[in-house]
Amino acid sequence: MDSRNASSTTSIRDVARRANVSLATVSRAFAEPGLVRAETLERVLAVAEELHYRPSRAARSLTTGKTGNIGLVVPDLGNPFFSAILKGGQARAREADYSVFLADSEENSRLELELVRAMAPQVDGVIICSSRLSEAQLQQLHRETTLVLLNRRVHGVSAVLLDSAGGMRQAIEHLVALGHLRIGFIGGPADSWSNRERRRGLRAEARARSLDIVEFGPFAPHFEGGQHAADLAVAAEVTAVVAFNDLMALGVLSRLADRGIGVPDDISVVGFDNIPMAGMATPHLTTVALPLEQSGRVAIELLLEQLAQPGSGTHEQGLAAQLIVRASTAPPRNGVLSGSRVGRATQAPEETTAISES
Repeated sequence: MDSRNASSTTSIRDVARRANVSLATVSRAFAEPGLVRAETLERVLAVAEELHYRPSRAARSLTTGKTGNIGLVVPDLGNPFFSAILKGGQARAREADYSVFLADSEENSRLELELVRAMAPQVDGVIICSSRLSEAQLQQLHRETTLVLLNRRVHGVSAVLLDSAGGMRQAIEHLVALGHLRIGFIGGPADSWSNRERRRGLRAEARARSLDIVEFGPFAPHFEGGQHAADLAVAAEVTAVVAFNDLMALGVLSRLADRGIGVPDDISVVGFDNIPMAGMATPHLTTVALPLEQSGRVAIELLLEQLAQPGSGTHEQGLAAQLIVRASTAPPRNGVLSGSRVGRATQAPEETTAISES
């Protein structure tokens, strides 16, 4: 038989006839192999391999009650951060013979909730990336379907957590080592767990090192948000800025270039995520790298474990961040600056918050 066409022309009846067993035995061999005698199971699987037979997803669903599908919800598919997570998750799901259904919630918590509930009957479990839902809403979804979170911690729900606070500490340590003492942080969405974690790391370093920190935001986590924030950072006379993500950092680079402000000569810029464009920008962007593809794989793995062992408990797995130093950071032009020598930002309180620990 031509192996190129066998899988599409071979039926369960062909396998049963060749192995000299019933259709029910072939079905059990794939759906519940533990119920088939070892000798019979070995013969059925050998015949199936010879004939290049694979049971259809619909057939397996009827016998196992499983769809063979996994749902994945992200807040912004246009952000390469989530594309990388999807790539890793899809690869791991494919290894386990699962398909991935993808949905984009467009940074809208109401839409996110609707998408998860619409997906739930069609999939065996759902992974939500960087959820914008409340803890109560996520716990309710956890009762409705098998759920794993990525980049969000909620009591009682399994999760993959990227070390945003640790990554921020690395970024601030780098800038301080260069001589920066007045540093701006361009914040992302107010309801983002990652944003809160990055601020937590930032404030811990500010206290430990007596830094003058100016926080801007919240901003939408897009290129345009970075462009807007760049003007605020310049007005606040910081010598370096750390952006919530690389897209915003790229917006900062663009706006500073428009204004003729040199990076890193006049101001240093640090991003977060290490998306591919970070290494293509001019200058190449210093950024905190997060293991995005790995996090997608691990999230699928946690979900598969829950599906295989329902009620096995909650599991959290943390993944480390790593600073990548490139050309967008350097010592401040005039050497080490003191926060007392520069003025405060004059923007509205909701856009700019100054923290001085000195």
